[in-house]
Amino acid sequence: MRKKVTKAIFPVAGLGTRFLPATKSVPKEIMTLVDRPLIQYAIDEARAAGIKEFIFVTSRGKGALEDYFDHAPQLEQELRKKGKDELLNTLQSTNMESGAIAYIRQHKALGLGHAVWCARRLIANEPFAVILPDDVIAAEKPCLQQMIEAYNETGGSMVAAMEVEPSKTSSYGILETSEELGNRVKVKSMVEKPAAEEAPSNLAVIGRYVLAPTVLQNLNKLKSGSGGEIQLTDAIAQEIEQGRDVYGYRFRGQRFDCGSKSGFLQATVAFGLAREELRDDLHAYLQSIMQIDRAAQ
Repeated sequence: MRKKVTKAIFPVAGLGTRFLPATKSVPKEIMTLVDRPLIQYAIDEARAAGIKEFIFVTSRGKGALEDYFDHAPQLEQELRKKGKDELLNTLQSTNMESGAIAYIRQHKALGLGHAVWCARRLIANEPFAVILPDDVIAAEKPCLQQMIEAYNETGGSMVAAMEVEPSKTSSYGILETSEELGNRVKVKSMVEKPAAEEAPSNLAVIGRYVLAPTVLQNLNKLKSGSGGEIQLTDAIAQEIEQGRDVYGYRFRGQRFDCGSKSGFLQATVAFGLAREELRDDLHAYLQSIMQIDRAAQ
């Protein structure tokens, strides 16, 4: 019987330099889309997929990230006293049970593969998920839940995939596929950040993974790859070379790259418009901006 995926790794050790000066004192993962930090979207997606153990790979200066998931008794007491039950329920939904989250330090910035490898002792011999909080995916059924349901049918390892502009392949891991299987594709090979003229396709790996524990064994043996970092893509590619199945999963939903300023702003607008209490005011404001822009032209 196939083991259930109940553990997820969240690589959150990055410095967030693209968002300086804000990230000088605030971890990027705490920056908010509307009224929820990026990390909350990732946690909620993992919970919906059945994840029970949450492993954060952090670095120095991420204390606010740890505090966010702690209980806030004084604040809860004030909200309860003032009868603000809806806010109290919202606040309590961010609490995590003792022992549900583990924090591991990545002492050197050696890439995503290294960050995942840092959590190896907490994974042992189980399949596991990896979620990159920078990639926020709006979907009726959360992306990781879609993937785990597909994994339960196929086993192997699975990466979220979407088509990108050919000119942008140098920013992603790119898949070479051998077989179309509905929403899934059988992966023949993977290349990390190839130039457009060298890319085998424009099907890119996005920040959701369901991985076999043998990927960690591959990471044990890897040397630095593209950009001088230890690449998770390389370790997954070795699964194929060793005769194990790797699939790309074309998820249903819209992905926002919240690691970039433009992507973060786009996500803010999209999630704001999705909120009933904000939609009318925000839509009216956006229309007024468009009218001003047209008049200026």
